[in-house]
Amino acid sequence: MSTIASTDQTFEHLFDPISLGGLNAKAAMLERLDNKYVVEIATLRHAAESLATQFDVLEIDGRRAFTYETCYFDDDGWQSYFDHHQGRRRRAKVRIRRYVEAGLCFLEVKLKDKRGVTVKKRFAHDLAMFGHLDATALGHIEDAYRDLYGLTFPYALSRVIDMRYRRMTLVAKEGGERMTIDSGLRFFTPEAAHAVDSHLFIVETKSANGNGMADRVLRALHQHPTKHCSKYCMGVALLNEGTKHNRFLPALRKLGGMRPGPAMAVA
Repeated sequence: MSTIASTDQTFEHLFDPISLGGLNAKAAMLERLDNKYVVEIATLRHAAESLATQFDVLEIDGRRAFTYETCYFDDDGWQSYFDHHQGRRRRAKVRIRRYVEAGLCFLEVKLKDKRGVTVKKRFAHDLAMFGHLDATALGHIEDAYRDLYGLTFPYALSRVIDMRYRRMTLVAKEGGERMTIDSGLRFFTPEAAHAVDSHLFIVETKSANGNGMADRVLRALHQHPTKHCSKYCMGVALLNEGTKHNRFLPALRKLGGMRPGPAMAVA
């Protein structure tokens, strides 16, 4: 049984379900302020009691936790990674995400506007092309970057890292606020892999102002946002020994239970 399947059952029954159609009818939250937290399971159980009065949980065909497979793209010099490390406002993160149970696949381009707000552009992607950027995908990336920054996309992209995890999605009963709870996180390349300890969860809150209901619940339990906790950047730092990672050190320390595992083949 997967990590999240065994731990979800201790609190998932507290939440009312919401369908995918119901979720999509709410605000898409494609422009939002995000906070990420590294939370232990005991704290998450306490938080769930309060969260359940304000949030519903996404449920599809009786499932409340879903497998996500994601591959990230960067250039030969890891420029996207180092743009994040240096805190540059103008930066981009490109990934293809596969929703395993639903059989869906999307290309996503994540950018930062001048207010520091995350802007995510998402495009349908052929499931059979998971891990590959064709001319259509490259055109979407170029257009998204030019629309926001007025410039040509600067990276020559190739597939550099994959990850897999299980996710629960909470949706506010009122308004467009969301919260995701990720567990069983595993980063891998053809040469190496790292897995997050099973008692640690990465929780992300998504709200219009970065101070939503979920943030207040977590603060009441003495939880504070973990800065610079990009999954992509964590994976690059962990799988590439010697890569500069000072900016990500606090997050890496919180995920200090990560242990090396055997290499996994890229699908």
